[in-house]
Amino acid sequence: MNPLIILIVILGYFSLLLVISAITGRKANSNSFFIGNRRSPWYIVAFGMIGASLSGITFISVPGWVLTSKFYYMQMVLGYLLGYAAIVHILLPLYYKLNLTSIYVYLKSRFGNVSYKTGAVFFLISRVVGASFRLFIVANVLQITVFDKLHIPFALTILITLIFIYIYTFRGGIKTIVWTDTLQTLFMLFAVVACILFVSKDLRLDFKSLFIEISRNELSTVFNFAKWREGSFFFKQFLSGAFITIVMTGLDQDMMQKNLSCRSLHDAQKNMYWYSAMLIPVNMLFLSLGVLLVQFSNARGIPIPEYTDNLFPLLATGGYMPNLVGIIFMLGLIAAAYSSADSAITALTTSITIDLFEAENIEEKKLRKLRWTIHIAVSLIIGVVIFIFRILNNDAVISTLFKAAGYTYGPLLGLYAFGLFTKLALRDTWVPLIAVMAPFISFLLKILLEACIQNYHASFEILVLNGIITFAGLLIVSKKSYSVK
Repeated sequence: MNPLIILIVILGYFSLLLVISAITGRKANSNSFFIGNRRSPWYIVAFGMIGASLSGITFISVPGWVLTSKFYYMQMVLGYLLGYAAIVHILLPLYYKLNLTSIYVYLKSRFGNVSYKTGAVFFLISRVVGASFRLFIVANVLQITVFDKLHIPFALTILITLIFIYIYTFRGGIKTIVWTDTLQTLFMLFAVVACILFVSKDLRLDFKSLFIEISRNELSTVFNFAKWREGSFFFKQFLSGAFITIVMTGLDQDMMQKNLSCRSLHDAQKNMYWYSAMLIPVNMLFLSLGVLLVQFSNARGIPIPEYTDNLFPLLATGGYMPNLVGIIFMLGLIAAAYSSADSAITALTTSITIDLFEAENIEEKKLRKLRWTIHIAVSLIIGVVIFIFRILNNDAVISTLFKAAGYTYGPLLGLYAFGLFTKLALRDTWVPLIAVMAPFISFLLKILLEACIQNYHASFEILVLNGIITFAGLLIVSKKSYSVK
């Protein structure tokens, strides 16, 4: 696959993003950047959120997951629906009632300034590490398949990528992201469908036989009700999916910022319902592609890579498929990666500006200058973290850091649950200590459980445990008197 052709395609893709940015960024102000003047069409937000939620890691990894975990991932996706219902009926009404731009301002009105800053900082840590990790993984694939062949160093690849993201997001912010995410989602889904069609044709499967072939394959097993010790046990996956959705969507500024840009609460709720419904067929597409890629490999005598995340990139770009499929794969990969990165950078800029600098009421000219400065700083911080990952050059260490960042959502879950389901006040200054201790205690309990119970594999249920520990800690430092501010 000619790297020059791919580079031209990438430049063309970014040029299209810049055109969208120029159109949506005209006459944009800080209100446009933060919440799009609350004029975003709900159906555009719903479609675009698919690309933001399915990162480049998902695009690369999910098709390979079927080799090790079959279709068990769908159990978690079904749990997402329960989580989205909680967001629609509990969190969104609260956010719209308080007219929030940053969702963490709720913690200030409910508990106090220290709790507010604690929630914002935990989000910032999670998002910086998460966004950097996702962009790092995709940048590595692009570096190996394209830029190494053009003798472009990794540092320049990251720098140019972040400059591009900055250019098309710094002016319009969420107003631009809503529309670029829609384009990126379209490219991502087009890439998956195109690969499915090619492999189906190569295996001589029409639509009916394709459906039968996938459904009969042992890799397409969806439910695990028997082996409760495994991480794939249904109730573990289902409940984890629900709570992951609540914390990583409902308590995440990145995902909620798009919802808060809708015209009304009713539109935001419609957006969430349609978005959650679309996730089921979209994830089925990715998993079905995984089954087909395995069959394609077996039919061609292609060895399955030991690291299953490499299956999709290997087949798409390794000369086993036509160059057109490889180019489409690259477009889908870039779309999946950057739809996640650009919205994360925008959300981080919003949170730092409002939560740490408390700058929402600053005069527009000064606010714009501050926002642009923070936007540059956030982009640089993510670049630095990516280089740290590159220096570490150890998959196990990097993956551990990414998983550790996931522990920081537990305290957010505990804080919001305590605020919503009790009428107790808090000794505000104790909240940071509890928020720091809860993830450590959760991690130690995970090790203890796996050591004491034979063949037990702790999974995402640790998130729930983390939230419960935080909630219990908050009860200890609570006060009986409580009044709504």
